[in-house]
Amino acid sequence: MVTATQSLNDDMIELFAAELGAEVRITEPGAEQEEELLRALEVDLAEGGQHIRPPVVTVMGHVDHGKTLLLDRIRSANVVEGEAGGITQHIGAYQTMRGGHPITFIDTPGHEAFTAMRARGAQATDVVVLVVAADDGVMPQTVEAIDHARAADVPIIVAINKMDRPGADPDRVRAQLSERGLVPETYGGEVITVPMSAMTGDGIDELLDQILLVAELEELTADPTGRAVGIVLEAHLDRGRGPVATVVVQRGTLSVGEPMVAGAAWGRVRAMTDDRGNPLTEAGPSAPVQVLGLGEVARAGDMFVVAPDEKTAGKVAETREHWQRQASLAGTAGGSGGGAKLEDIFKQVQAGETATLNLVLKADVHGSLEAVTDSLRKLERDDVKLTFVSRGVGGINENDVQLAAASEATIIGFNVRPDRNARQAAEAENVEVRLYEIIYDLISDVQNAMVGLLEPEFEEIVVGEAQVRQVFRISGVGPVAGCVVEHGNVRSGAKVRFLRDGTIIWKGSISSLRHFQDDVAEVSAGMECGIGLSDFSDLKEGDVIETYTEREIARVA
Repeated sequence: MVTATQSLNDDMIELFAAELGAEVRITEPGAEQEEELLRALEVDLAEGGQHIRPPVVTVMGHVDHGKTLLLDRIRSANVVEGEAGGITQHIGAYQTMRGGHPITFIDTPGHEAFTAMRARGAQATDVVVLVVAADDGVMPQTVEAIDHARAADVPIIVAINKMDRPGADPDRVRAQLSERGLVPETYGGEVITVPMSAMTGDGIDELLDQILLVAELEELTADPTGRAVGIVLEAHLDRGRGPVATVVVQRGTLSVGEPMVAGAAWGRVRAMTDDRGNPLTEAGPSAPVQVLGLGEVARAGDMFVVAPDEKTAGKVAETREHWQRQASLAGTAGGSGGGAKLEDIFKQVQAGETATLNLVLKADVHGSLEAVTDSLRKLERDDVKLTFVSRGVGGINENDVQLAAASEATIIGFNVRPDRNARQAAEAENVEVRLYEIIYDLISDVQNAMVGLLEPEFEEIVVGEAQVRQVFRISGVGPVAGCVVEHGNVRSGAKVRFLRDGTIIWKGSISSLRHFQDDVAEVSAGMECGIGLSDFSDLKEGDVIETYTEREIARVA
């Protein structure tokens, strides 16, 4: 039973509708309004145009299988050295020429935390190049990449990389691919496999030729005329240039000076550059460009549209911002109340409460922000919840610190730093700020902290064992056990179990320990001692006093 004012979840609504024989269409907050906004922008999402356009190729695969080095070879620029830890942290979009034909490449990061970014890359692509190391084979992220490519319903070309390695076995890779439903041409299937080496450059030309061949068979076309429509691959805040968005034009032509809407961000295109930083005045279908001029940082994955005029662009962006804010508020409503910092949260768990770890998360680009958010959410447990008080792109500022202080939150920065004012404010407000450059470290640290936040488990380790040989009753003290230490050692103040015929009849601690007439801290095996127990007097000859310590067991995710 539910009350008239109680909310129903999606499953309950669907079951209720099925009982009534009614059809229900459940939409995200603002989804219907979004359809109206697209009509206001005069956007026709139907495909059209007969002009051949360059293929957009997404490079996917497992971490460290050589994706970025492959692109490095293709565009003759060194990206790997600029990445922290040698891991690609952002989506990059590049264009290269092969035999007079342009090819657009999207490089998606290999770490599993960037699953959402890889999915976005697949949505904007025509061909997927799946990079698999010949000496390593199909790995978990390789399988993820296959799933994304299939979901996008695009052809897959497999680049069997690292053929220069001693353990390279392309046939094993082909067999593993067949098990995943990707049957290579050499096995009678349709999937093209290209043995290559990004290190030596062997096979790269053949890979590019195969991409162009597949693109020709796909008959990729677009209308280069009219207002541009495309997708935002990445967005970040540049200190000198303001909000910068990396976009791929899907149809139409994007020109400098046009009003542009990307999600809830809008502005007039002030400048455009290609992947090498060269200025552009216009960009046609399949062209990857960096755009300057938006009023705020766009969200990676948003569609961008050139609006009829600035007034329409501003109105649409404002409406979208309203609905995004409503959805955000709905997502954070109903939380478990006030949060705690990392060092305080354990007190909540000890009190039997569900602890809430509040976080203010800042990242350099929106794709990283989403990836870190998704990874952290996976770390949640029943008794430790994560709440994102604020998530944003750009450096850590004083406002972030004030928000963290007000909500008892920890600030986590990924590839960003606090400015001087923020650092001073954090010290004054006692706000914890943690900074990271590699996502492995960020996830590992937070996971370890959360494991430490949970109520610890202990195992008991027996340290020593003493047998009662005689009981002395001393005036003013009470019974004292005259013992011989048979194993290990007995320490003053140690926790003890009192065993009689193998049964635990009492647990407590040693209140006094003597060797002959002297108070001692420890008595080793083979020595005699007198043991006084904290609040136990039922001592008998033959009883066993077992001392033990408790060791905390590390919690695992």
